[in-house]
Amino acid sequence: MQAVMETVFDVVYLSTVIVLGVLILLRAGNRKDYRLLGIMAVILGAGDAFHLIPRSVALFTTGLEANVYYLGVGKIITSITMTIFYVILYHAYRERYHVIGQKGMTQVVYFLALLRVILTSLPQNELTSLHPPLAFAIYRNIPFTILGAMVIILFYRASRAHKDNAFQNMWLSIVLSFGFYLPVVLFSNVYPLVGVLMIPKTMAYVWTVVIGYRALKTEGFSRKNQKVLKV
Repeated sequence: MQAVMETVFDVVYLSTVIVLGVLILLRAGNRKDYRLLGIMAVILGAGDAFHLIPRSVALFTTGLEANVYYLGVGKIITSITMTIFYVILYHAYRERYHVIGQKGMTQVVYFLALLRVILTSLPQNELTSLHPPLAFAIYRNIPFTILGAMVIILFYRASRAHKDNAFQNMWLSIVLSFGFYLPVVLFSNVYPLVGVLMIPKTMAYVWTVVIGYRALKTEGFSRKNQKVLKV
């Protein structure tokens, strides 16, 4: 039952974010912020697939423990693509709100992303083992959490300063994703049931993509109406 339920959920999730990402790319036109959001969504789905597909295969075949190496490699890839996800989201913020300069902020974003990737890649993580150490799970998620917090604050401030109703909840979707993710990092080894929080965490990421897609549809509709009125 677990194999079936997880696989159905994963297929729906991956299909949703990738399809929405492609649709955003196809409809973005010359809007660089939406092109970035489309790329971000596709990377999200593609990166998570490296972990979710091997997990589904393992559940249907010899089990998770027998496939721990492939699951670990998938986790590494997913961790790196999630870091890229937030870097792209940061640049989408800059494009949407026409942010110029602030090189120091961009340097901090790239420093945190690079640090996260380096920490994730260290063999001390033992991600391909059955029981990876908690300490390194905390270490590699410190820069990731700071990066996420920065993006949260930036979108919160900018969406209100610009009265951007379409993106007013972008910050909240990111808050929820981290709110559900961090307890899994800290407690899932001791309390496996905490791992269930990955489901709402995944839904929060879907919401992030949906926010971008709906905003594109709304703004595209508004532009069409403006052209009709001009005629």
